[in-house]
Amino acid sequence: MRWRLLRRRLSISAPRMTVRSHMAWPLRWAVVAISLGFSGALALWAFEFGKGIAGLGPNSRGSAEALAEVQQQLAAVRLDRERAQSIANTADSLLKAERATQARLAEEVKALEMENLALKDDLGFFERLLPASGDGLTVRGLQADMPAAGQLRFQLLVMQQGGRALPDFKGRYEVLLSGTQDGGKAWAMPAPAVTKPLQFKQYQRIDGLAEYPANAVVKQVQVRVLDDTGQLRATQTTKL
Repeated sequence: MRWRLLRRRLSISAPRMTVRSHMAWPLRWAVVAISLGFSGALALWAFEFGKGIAGLGPNSRGSAEALAEVQQQLAAVRLDRERAQSIANTADSLLKAERATQARLAEEVKALEMENLALKDDLGFFERLLPASGDGLTVRGLQADMPAAGQLRFQLLVMQQGGRALPDFKGRYEVLLSGTQDGGKAWAMPAPAVTKPLQFKQYQRIDGLAEYPANAVVKQVQVRVLDDTGQLRATQTTKL
């Protein structure tokens, strides 16, 4: 019987044993009281600190005045910032408007320069013309050059003389080209290179471009002016 009890106590099925430290009840109460006192002091300090932040403490009036002063300063700073931003926006708008005005003036100056060049060109063209004499229709100032192979640029002036009471001229002008081709053989275009209608009162300046075979060499340019019935009224020829 004893052997069975001893084996049961030493085996896995033996009852569990709990080891506890022994502390006297007065000491336990002292520890609890200290903990509660520390927690209360911490809570009181947090409460007083919160009152100080919220302006409810003994110096709350001074804190409120300081807070109001800070708020006024902040409002003044914001107002100054808004004024500075408004001035900056106005200056930026003025700068953009000035740049746009300068760009527009530059474009106008460029247009005036081009117009001045065109007027100088017209003046030079008219200065190269001989003084008009007599009556009737004349072709004057015929000029031609070749900017590229197979292209001929021409310029001329058609004038109707005989006073301001002349009726409007109605007809057409033709440009005929001739020269050499294929190593020096005589060549002429079978039809006018340019045929366009013409109508004017006293004079008409004509600028145009004629095309011809690229392997041909233009030696002569002839301009003919015909009225609306097909009658030849004026002609002029220039050699290149």
